[in-house]
Amino acid sequence: MSSCAPATGPACTPAKAKARTQLAADAFPPSATAARSRLAAVRPADYARSRNHLNGAVTGLSPYLTHGLLDLAETVAYLRARHRLPLTHKLVQELGWRAYFQHSWRQRGEAIFHDLHPGPLPQAAYDRTLPADLRRGATGVPVIDQAVRTLYATGYLHNHARMWLASYTVHVRKVHWRAGADWMYAHLLDGDLASNHLSWQWVAGTGSAKPYLFNAENVARYAPPEWHSAGTVIDTSYAALDALAHSPQRHGAEPGAHAAVEEPALFTAPPDADGSPPDAKAVAGRSVWLVHPWSLADPPADALPLAVLDAHWHARWPWSARRWAFVVARMRAITPLLWMAPAAEITAALRAAAQVRGWYNPHLSDPAWAALRLPLPPSPFAEPARACRSFSAYWTHVLKRTPQADLPQGVLFDD
Repeated sequence: MSSCAPATGPACTPAKAKARTQLAADAFPPSATAARSRLAAVRPADYARSRNHLNGAVTGLSPYLTHGLLDLAETVAYLRARHRLPLTHKLVQELGWRAYFQHSWRQRGEAIFHDLHPGPLPQAAYDRTLPADLRRGATGVPVIDQAVRTLYATGYLHNHARMWLASYTVHVRKVHWRAGADWMYAHLLDGDLASNHLSWQWVAGTGSAKPYLFNAENVARYAPPEWHSAGTVIDTSYAALDALAHSPQRHGAEPGAHAAVEEPALFTAPPDADGSPPDAKAVAGRSVWLVHPWSLADPPADALPLAVLDAHWHARWPWSARRWAFVVARMRAITPLLWMAPAAEITAALRAAAQVRGWYNPHLSDPAWAALRLPLPPSPFAEPARACRSFSAYWTHVLKRTPQADLPQGVLFDD
């Protein structure tokens, strides 16, 4: 049961899917061992000093955090204990952004997929589709074309590159942030709907006080030479860029012919392996541990692990072959039981189980999942009871509720 989402990419072929799968396996092996090794390799001082540079000491933890191979609370606890980090350390604060986005999603629900407040221009000023030259990395602006090519080739982008790409898309090309966010999410290995879509809103100015802007000088400071973009539309002052963001004027591709790349296909189901339909007999009378794409950690020894994929959800949010390979390979390493069906069919079969355990995640948006009453994973920070309008407000609450010197003593594993 594999298919491409309509009008989101070129035709699916097994050869292309296999090639992209290899890229994913090389960069981010889908295993608990790889996740823990990546965590152990984090150097907070190097991160704080160089994180804005595309060749800086970024952690590379995001695919493992998104897919639950690493628990956010345990990750924060481990890093704070091992490196004696206060809450004010830049690395802890950046992990706080992930917690804040999840907090916002839980509090706001589907509202995060719509403008949280008016942006620089009325919604009607923005296109709802990405221009072909942008999708194919052929805009003539090197920083944008390099970002698109890197996204397609690896399924990963440095956060600075994500911001540059989003800012250009919204403020220069006048494409609504939602179109850009949906497109980027589909190709990211670490795509999290809260982090991705709320970050695009922050850049667009619909989830922040002002739009995020960048220019060629900023790119030259933080990116390698092949990304530098002198002489292009972004080679100007911030005042000029701010005026452009608040003007309906839009720019097209830079003059001249530009080499293009093929956008990878998107799939609404695993391209190389299918799940089986729900079978109540397989779980009857058992204590079941639910393994889903956002909960791929090792299951407890006293439960039957069951991997599930919500067919209706994936029809709405297709993935690249690379991401499917990551998720399915990890699921298969945990359990031979993999069901793919609408949530209602899966939960109906689970009624035969003696008990269903696991972690809830907001990506499990079908009401049928809520009926299982799964708990949320623990938060690493003191959670506000009501939605915070900004990260600043959220982080102020965290700092007030958690003593700076209160360093946790537990670790995830022995070094």
